[in-house]
Formats: sequence, structure tokens, C-alpha cells
Amino acid sequence: MFVVCRNVQLMLKTKLSIVQEHMRAGRWQDAVKMAARFPRLDGHRDAILSAHMAYTNPRFVAQLKKDAEALKLAGQRALIDRFGLE
Repeated sequence: MFVVCRNVQLMLKTKLSIVQEHMRAGRWQDAVKMAARFPRLDGHRDAILSAHMAYTNPRFVAQLKKDAEALKLAGQRALIDRFGLE
């Protein structure tokens, strides 16, 4: 049963608003994880997907002779550039 209340304003969260919430709270891994699944990341796609790989499989990144921390920071910068931090 669905009850409608006049005085209660229901706020729906979009995926983008959840990503921005994670960013503001400093939960970068969660923000990258969600953003990596967005279909349109434009020029930031490679940095965000590389950051996701660095979070999920850091040993593989090390085998590729890449710095996982640098990839994570690049992903954070890409998220800020693409979605902004309010």
C-alpha cells in the first residue's frame, strides 16, 4: 500500500547525485566504482576506468608496471573535472 503525505517532500537520488555525494564525503573508491559504469564519460573515460582497475585489481596494475596510486589520483581528478565538486 502506498501512502501519500502532503507535508513530506520525497527526494529521489540520481546516480550522479550519489557519485557526487561519495566525492564530497571522500569515498573515492565508491565514486569511481559507480562512475565507471556510466555510458558517457567523454574524454575522462580512460582515467576513470584505469582508476577503477587500480582499486579493484592493484596487483595486476603493478604487473603492468603502472603506479596504482597515480591512477587513482588521475581518476579522482577526472571525476572532479567531469562531474564537479560542490
